[in-house]
Amino acid sequence: MKKIIIIGSGMGGLATAIYGQRNGFDTTVFEAHSLSGGQCTGWNRKGYVFDPTLHNFNGFKFHTKINSFWRELGVLPCEMVKRNEYVSAVLPDGTYFHNYLNLEKLQSHLKHLSPEDTIVIDEYINGIKSFINDIDWFGINYLGSFREKLSIIPFFLARIKYFRYTLKSFARRFKHPFLRKAFPLIRNSIPDIPLFAYLAEHASSVNDDLGWPKGGGYTLSENMASRYRQLGGTIHYKKMVVKILTENDHACGVELKDGTQYKADFVVSNADGRKTILEMLNGRYMNKKISKYCEPNPVDKEVPMSVQVFFGVKRDLSSYPSSLILFLDKSEIIGGHTCDHVDMQLYGFDTSMAPVGKGVIKVELSIKPAYFLQLHNDKTAYKAEKNKIAEQVITLLERHFPDLRKDIEVIDVSTLHTWERFMGGSQGFNNFPNKHRELTDIRNIIDVLFGLGRMFTIPGLKNFFFTGQWVTSMGALFTNAASGKAVVQKICKHCGVKFEKSSQ
Repeated sequence: MKKIIIIGSGMGGLATAIYGQRNGFDTTVFEAHSLSGGQCTGWNRKGYVFDPTLHNFNGFKFHTKINSFWRELGVLPCEMVKRNEYVSAVLPDGTYFHNYLNLEKLQSHLKHLSPEDTIVIDEYINGIKSFINDIDWFGINYLGSFREKLSIIPFFLARIKYFRYTLKSFARRFKHPFLRKAFPLIRNSIPDIPLFAYLAEHASSVNDDLGWPKGGGYTLSENMASRYRQLGGTIHYKKMVVKILTENDHACGVELKDGTQYKADFVVSNADGRKTILEMLNGRYMNKKISKYCEPNPVDKEVPMSVQVFFGVKRDLSSYPSSLILFLDKSEIIGGHTCDHVDMQLYGFDTSMAPVGKGVIKVELSIKPAYFLQLHNDKTAYKAEKNKIAEQVITLLERHFPDLRKDIEVIDVSTLHTWERFMGGSQGFNNFPNKHRELTDIRNIIDVLFGLGRMFTIPGLKNFFFTGQWVTSMGALFTNAASGKAVVQKICKHCGVKFEKSSQ
């Protein structure tokens, strides 16, 4: 029986392990943290659950390829908590842009807010409707055969007009200043997100395919780890891999921090790519392309959602939108970043995230890595700065939530250094590094649509594979897990055996 060692138990690592077990391989997972899930995680503070990663989860709709995929991995079934709105926005005077999932209600609300934008509003609504259909286009893009992918080209051609816009460029067509201001931010405050991608997400929410899993990301990863253990697999927690063993340019095992070595026929890394290449492999398999990928991220460029401030509050938040952009009456500088709005998630819709009658608020800030880099080695200064940021955020929130401070029971602040410490990333999020592409670059759009261009292997090193965020075009849980399936398919092909999916 061939052995596979997997470094890291994120979504890609667990998927590799599960499909490996299903296909007759002897798999072992080494996880540096005490929990599975990688960045799909959460932590409990005095009865409040703080989820740092998840905004949405795709695949709830039965009889789709992605739903079947999640069921193979044991992630589903999982209770879906329905929400009434996508990302909404509010002005300092209390004026709301309610981004309702009910399209008739949304259309009526927007026309009441801005009658002069009727034509653009109708186009926005029709754009969402155009992605609500019985074609499983998203599942086919990633899990379909080549023939199936060709069959949905007409679907995209019929919607080609939505491919030429980003949220920012489409927003310019609105006349109402509030809509011009809010629309570019309704997808995690990333205005360069392609319009078609947002429309498709909104449609998936309307279609009850994209939603929120009760309990958040931690529930999903625990379901997945449980399935793996049921299959006879083993996860070794608090076991950090520091070296990938090689013989004759073949990966043949790993060495742990305590010096223990384990042999295997294949090694799969779900760990950070830079650390894998530069540290675990000691930079021995480098070429111009790999070197470019390993270049450090710029520390003077703001990273979206790089600082998250959590509040456990003794307030019922169920009447608020699940995601809200709070515009400020005047700009504020937080962590070196000039804020004219605050992005937040309000978890009143999921009663499992807080004690009865209480709720969780998460505020996401874009801050330059350099801001905390200089403080990281001074624990006192680092903690003081986090406390300062929390205090500033509370002051801003009280403009919309009067007297919030007295209801706050728990405060927790995470930064990119938190991600590095607990999830093992280099320079924060464990994303594919330095793609040197804009979101609107046609190559990136093709990558998003068809999952092409992934770097699963390293030139010159055999029997080694990457999985997870390092090789995916998006940070989505599904694409990370799908990369694990793809890796096992490649290993099966290498070994001359037929790849088998798991039984339901």
